[in-house]
Amino acid sequence: MSKKRADRREPAQTRAYVFSTAWGWCGVKVSRRGLVRVVIPGVYGREELRRMLGAVSTGEQPAVVKSLCDYFAGKRPSFDVPLDLAGHTDFERAVYREVARLPYGRTASYGEIARRVGRPGAARAVGTAMARNPVPIVVPCHRVIRSDGGLGGFSLRGGTAMKQKLLALERQRT
Repeated sequence: MSKKRADRREPAQTRAYVFSTAWGWCGVKVSRRGLVRVVIPGVYGREELRRMLGAVSTGEQPAVVKSLCDYFAGKRPSFDVPLDLAGHTDFERAVYREVARLPYGRTASYGEIARRVGRPGAARAVGTAMARNPVPIVVPCHRVIRSDGGLGGFSLRGGTAMKQKLLALERQRT
């Protein structure tokens, strides 16, 4: 796996937002270049998120907030938002772009994603990239599963039970 960093810059100055969804408190960090981080609901309380994300901004929230609220309400939002993936490798960025194309309610295997980004045999590296995904749901890493149909891992708090819950939410609306 290439360790080459396409963009060594740190994310630009960020603003954090903490908001309520149908699943609980959610948080995002955005920069002027795009979305930097998503913390999914159901695993942290409001105050934990505030401490984790730093100073929380007030005022108009970015469009991704409404899209995430819609998603956790069981709707199919569009996540047409720019991403600020400073510090991630070229390979990780390619994986995130490919995974972001996975249709709502559909899954693909780690190996399939590796083939799609031109790195057949790099299924484990895809798994590592998924574990580093800073913007879950927007880059729907929960839709990437093992080739035998098993869930595989899920590095977010809640583990594979959370992955299963997200996939079940999407199956209800497909």
